[in-house]
Amino acid sequence: MPDVQDKHAGTRIREIRLIRDYTLAQLSQRSHVSTSQLSRVENGEQPPSPSVLAAVARALGVTLSVLHGQPYVHMLQKDQLDRLLAPISSALDAWDIPPDDDMPQDSLDAVAGRVSALSRLRAKGEFAQVAEGLPEAIAATTLAVQTHTAPGAARERAHYLQAEVARTTAILAYRLGYMDLARLALARMAAAAPHSGDPRQVAVERYERAVITHAETSRPDRGVALVKQALRDLEEDGDPQTSAVRGTLLLRASALSAVQQQKAAASDWLEQAAEVVAAGERADAAQDPPGTRYALAFGELNVALGRLDVALLQDDHETAVRVASEVRLPATYQPTRAAGFLIRKAAAEAWTARHDAALNSLLQARQAAPQLTRYHPDVHQTVGTLLRARQRAADPLRQFAEWSGV
Repeated sequence: MPDVQDKHAGTRIREIRLIRDYTLAQLSQRSHVSTSQLSRVENGEQPPSPSVLAAVARALGVTLSVLHGQPYVHMLQKDQLDRLLAPISSALDAWDIPPDDDMPQDSLDAVAGRVSALSRLRAKGEFAQVAEGLPEAIAATTLAVQTHTAPGAARERAHYLQAEVARTTAILAYRLGYMDLARLALARMAAAAPHSGDPRQVAVERYERAVITHAETSRPDRGVALVKQALRDLEEDGDPQTSAVRGTLLLRASALSAVQQQKAAASDWLEQAAEVVAAGERADAAQDPPGTRYALAFGELNVALGRLDVALLQDDHETAVRVASEVRLPATYQPTRAAGFLIRKAAAEAWTARHDAALNSLLQARQAAPQLTRYHPDVHQTVGTLLRARQRAADPLRQFAEWSGV
């Protein structure tokens, strides 16, 4: 097993700090993190919290993926995922070029079925299968857009499907740590969504951009501004689908505010999200209260998970453990969302020295969505924390560390 001390985020912070020719004191001044804490982080004596990592990344002018060490190329090669990314990038580059003449033109229903199948695989965390199917799906939606050019429902649907496949591409690339590919896919989604005739999809594109681009580049303030714009443009109309999108945007704003340590703002966004849930519960049952729409889940459970995120991002780990302990996931909960919750729960448990519980949460996350867990940077950080907490790692922890590439 590789020496965890050689792979923690603190090592990368020190390397980039020296490249920038900053002293610890200068980095402290730029990031507003104390020199003593930075020293502990660089020496591997203390893992950086999400808020500290974001502040340092911004001060150093790098993305979070750089400090996390993503993409995990050796793991991608082992899983043979690396070979699948070039064809995806090539398909996105040919976004406005007619596909090969011998490519059959599928009906919009057939294209929609292909795009939906990839979205379902994405929700299950089956990254390899998603990556295998994306180049053809991107080409199929490109052909559909170039075929259905007359104004009307067919043209809008073609653009909707093109935006959806771009979204799946962006999420996959983000999960694997390929930020350039993720940004390219988001740009494609931003170009297609306004032509879909669906203002909710435009709002979803802004949500994904706030999640992937502005959070990754340590500019949560820009992410909040983008969410505000999306909320202004997507007015509440009583439609459960609109409520689900708006509620998800509110939860994202709360997390981005928490990264900036704006506690009052984070709390206010959370309360607004809770009000959306309450409004849905008061609605007539025939109206179908907010649930899963546009592959976004929103309801009382999601507000609870939002409170967990805020607690973690504000370094209130005891509260995070308490909130996590009260969460009850339904048996039908989406595997990637279940794994995401368990990964966050493990982080809170590791920060509060509940080491056995943290490992158990990570093992459950692996069972729910193995590929998401294997490539999640928070998993790598939590495993590093657990390894550094012990003189000799027990077999289950050592085996999990080897599996996750730590």
